Amino acid sequence: MLFNTIDFIFFLPVVVIIYYSLSQKGRWILLLLASYFFYGSWKLNYLAFIVISTLIDYACGLKMDKVDSKEKKRPFLILSLVSNLGLLFFFKYYNFFAYNLNSGISSNFPILENVILPVGISFYTFQTLSYSVDVYHGRQKAESHLGYFALYVSFFPQLVAGPIERFSNLTPQFKTEKRLNYENISNGLRLILFGLFVKMVIADNVSGIVEQVYETPLSYSSWDVLLSSFLYSFQIYSDFFGYSTIAIGSARLLGINVMDNFKTPYLSRNIAEFWQRWHISLSTWFRDYIYYPMGGNRVNKFKWYLNIFTIFIVSGIWHGANWTFIFWGALFGLIYILEKLISKYIPLPKKNGIVNTVLVLKTFILTTLIWVFFRSQSIDEAFQFLARIFEFSSDSKAELMIPSYVWFSLIIFIVSEFLLFNSRFDEKLDKIAFPIRWSIYSILLFSILVFSGVDDFPFIYFQF
Repeated sequence: MLFNTIDFIFFLPVVVIIYYSLSQKGRWILLLLASYFFYGSWKLNYLAFIVISTLIDYACGLKMDKVDSKEKKRPFLILSLVSNLGLLFFFKYYNFFAYNLNSGISSNFPILENVILPVGISFYTFQTLSYSVDVYHGRQKAESHLGYFALYVSFFPQLVAGPIERFSNLTPQFKTEKRLNYENISNGLRLILFGLFVKMVIADNVSGIVEQVYETPLSYSSWDVLLSSFLYSFQIYSDFFGYSTIAIGSARLLGINVMDNFKTPYLSRNIAEFWQRWHISLSTWFRDYIYYPMGGNRVNKFKWYLNIFTIFIVSGIWHGANWTFIFWGALFGLIYILEKLISKYIPLPKKNGIVNTVLVLKTFILTTLIWVFFRSQSIDEAFQFLARIFEFSSDSKAELMIPSYVWFSLIIFIVSEFLLFNSRFDEKLDKIAFPIRWSIYSILLFSILVFSGVDDFPFIYFQF
């Protein structure tokens, strides 16, 4: 069940109405059943993997909570890690390693052509692993109520593409009685409306344009290829940002607050800031559960740079079983380190408007070029795409046609990014006069009804 479908439009209000009509004791049951129904609507068989992961981590958490030393806790942590990462590896990386081993050495590992990656497995795996690690380190008491723990793992608004929530933030909210109030409903609907606009009007319209250029880049001029790469930057951002915004809004209707996942990342001055604003729940997960345990920045300079580079490589691996993702992560890591080195010798003022504009443009251009590897099917394809850009050729067999309403929608979105800098759509609207606020609602709703993309493009991050 996708957020931008008729099914979800009926599903969500029904859940919200029943939720507020039940007593607090029964609400977790409703949300758990709704979450399982939501996930099972994709492929019912894969619901079993969430249940297995839930039961193993629930049991491991209880076992770890009953002993007082890490040595005694360690076997249960290992069981949690092996079972969860084992499933993730099998579905996401088995064929990748099998292909590479078969091509590199004389071996005959079977290729499993019919294995379909369960939707959102990377997200709910990381979410439940954070709980196991926190219990192991004594940062979190184990949850004794299986129902609440199962709901933490499977809460439907953020189940399949995040934000990746921590147990300490999400579960206490399930246990606190939520009353129906105007603020939650108003802000939730605002976020859902804006998220649908960003996904259906921006991402879906741009997707088709980008796809046709990536299929045959040599058919287009260098300018059109470059333009399509910039459009892809907006496609992947608006696609994921739109989904996250709908997720946050859906949870807010239930009185549940989940973390922001994006904070205007394309207005970042450098790559370090970009990753503080892009996919925040994943970046902070890597920081807390990999970077800090490796020593973080409390090590010598070489080890610090190695830690940073390692995190970006791991991020690339997390995103997918393809060398393009690893190369993508490596490029971000190298530029991150390079910018850190340069900033030591060339400090830049933070309050200079011209300098900030140049730095933001620099970061956006670098990010756009690196996205080419993320979007391409192979490293060779990515380099061919980039080579076409830097040929500076005007020769073309096809012309890139971009409808005027797409440009108009992009302009609205870009302007909104500047207006929402360090803020959020629902919070910003609270400060705007009633007539202007409702004019904005009307424009967004009209755009969704009239200008939504004709083709149904799935959310990009569902494949991860």
